[in-house]
Amino acid sequence: GLGEAANFAAYVFAPATLVTPLGALSVLVSAILSSYFLNERLNLHGKMGCILSILGSTVMVIHAPQEDEVDTLTEMVEKLQDPGFIVFAVCVVSSCLILIVLVAPRYGQKNVLVYILICSVIGSLSVSCVKGLGIAIKELFVGHRVLAQPVTWILLGCLIVCVSTQINYLNKALDIFNTSIVTPIYYVFFTTAVMTCSEILFKEWYHMTFDNILGTISGFVIIILGIFLLHAFKNISFTLGTLPPFLRNGEPGTVWSGAMRSQQYQALPDQTTEILIHPSEDGTMRCFS
Repeated sequence: GLGEAANFAAYVFAPATLVTPLGALSVLVSAILSSYFLNERLNLHGKMGCILSILGSTVMVIHAPQEDEVDTLTEMVEKLQDPGFIVFAVCVVSSCLILIVLVAPRYGQKNVLVYILICSVIGSLSVSCVKGLGIAIKELFVGHRVLAQPVTWILLGCLIVCVSTQINYLNKALDIFNTSIVTPIYYVFFTTAVMTCSEILFKEWYHMTFDNILGTISGFVIIILGIFLLHAFKNISFTLGTLPPFLRNGEPGTVWSGAMRSQQYQALPDQTTEILIHPSEDGTMRCFS
């Protein structure tokens, strides 16, 4: 609960393009703590995934975008009335209804992407509602009468509907498919949808230079690789001991053992051998040294 509250506050004070990808750190922390307290095994792939997630998060923080300043609900309403966002929201709602009504009953039990697409696409709108409610809460603490404005309750209602839909279909995906498959795929699709929505609504990438755009995308890809390594090979027993001999330190009984490598090899002295060839009585040739 405290973690979700902190995540809620982060959306208020930082761009969604930065906050959402950094949610991968919660997966990383969960993997590390579970290996110590729940006796879950963190193999070599998992450790490499943790390192890549930290590296990608660092790159994204360095190249974080700057969103347009939105300090009041009035400015938030203007953002929501932008034609680009209206088109995006209509496409999101339409695609979700098609997936829920037509696609999910036929293919939801067979294809993992169906339920995950519903959660991810609708999740982009939930993040926008969170940012709007965060602004309303800030204004409420200042003393403004935000509870009398209809947009506050509209954002709250939309948030409840979006979050309920996400939880419902994410649980369905987890009930049918393996967690190690659902988690990385959901992270990639959800983060991509949120970044797209934030770019359209808050123009987060509008003033970014090319190197910052490239850095943000590169950091996101690195995090994806880290999450994939952390979950896709979770049940595979892979340690340093399973590496080929030339990739690890020598062990007793191997040709590359430390004792063998520490031996000093000396060249044999040069010896000249004289070869004599004599014919035998039966006509064959015999050699003598």
